[in-house]
Amino acid sequence: MMYAPRSGGVKRYLLAKRAWLSAHRPDIDHTIVAPGARNRRGADGHVTIAAARLPFGDGYRMPASLTKWSDAIGRLDPDVIEAGDVFVPGLAALDAGQALGRPVVGFCHTDAAALAALHLGEWARAPARRQWAETFARFDAVVAPSRHMAGRLAEAGVKDVVVQPLGVDLDRFHPRLADRAGLLEELGLGPATRLLVFAGRAAREKNIEAMIEAVERLGDPYRLLLVGAGRDARSCPQVIALDYVRDTGALARFVASADAFLHANEHEPFGLAVLEALASGTPVVGPRRGGIGELIDETVGQRAESARADHLAEAIEALFDGDLQDRAHAARLRAEQRHGWDSTFRGLTGLYGRLAGTFAPRRPMALSA
Repeated sequence: MMYAPRSGGVKRYLLAKRAWLSAHRPDIDHTIVAPGARNRRGADGHVTIAAARLPFGDGYRMPASLTKWSDAIGRLDPDVIEAGDVFVPGLAALDAGQALGRPVVGFCHTDAAALAALHLGEWARAPARRQWAETFARFDAVVAPSRHMAGRLAEAGVKDVVVQPLGVDLDRFHPRLADRAGLLEELGLGPATRLLVFAGRAAREKNIEAMIEAVERLGDPYRLLLVGAGRDARSCPQVIALDYVRDTGALARFVASADAFLHANEHEPFGLAVLEALASGTPVVGPRRGGIGELIDETVGQRAESARADHLAEAIEALFDGDLQDRAHAARLRAEQRHGWDSTFRGLTGLYGRLAGTFAPRRPMALSA
């Protein structure tokens, strides 16, 4: 469900996986099954299943027919199925896996209980957590991108979760793309500006208001550039809002050219945008709690005590009071040493191979995600 025209981390993960498999494991056929405007099976290994568009959903669609999805997956006859959610696509993956006698991996990309409480109210937390846990318990293997998410699953009763951190394209996001002077001129800002950037969806869990309030508290010379997420944000002299940027090269330039990257989601399962900032040599300010806190420390950025605006403002000031250049170098080095996609996908293909019963299949392995 999280694969859509303007979706973020999950889509980047799937497309990066496809590119890596093509280059390193051509014996594996990879098919992405996702909601779309119509039923379509493309030659590019991308299957879309017609689903209604969610109102105000930024291109996301709501799959409704479990049978339609399980039949489509079954026709692919995959050796391994990876499900990215626990709604209709995830349930259909489980049904198809049972019918085919094939293993099904559940990749936990979201904290359903936290999102339910945030969007629907505290009353929704317990039933969402129960349904989330019961579905993940049915998978043959469960993968989490961070210790934080593995812990959340364990608290809900899901055992033996595999922690497999995600990665970043180290060539696409790189300090060489930095053009600070050019970006400041384009934005009408002076050279003394302290420019923070956030790039992501305009989703409630991203906590955009706290970021805006933090730079308001700080005042001049701080400015916040919101790429994508600022579309519906309230107007503020300290904030510059840009629409969604489809061109990854342009996005990488924005991130590399800013002085720091700001993130305010305490429930973030992992934080691919944070890795893209680190790979760009851009220090990161983010909350100590959640997946973000596992990716950053005071070597490569600054952790805030919480995602409250006052704590974010304190962390931003602390970052700029230190040596930004040292942290920028350390950020890039950390991305190179820990977060290349190669490590992620070697780990995942090892898991797939063990589940399928062989590392060297007699016929090309087929993987549906």
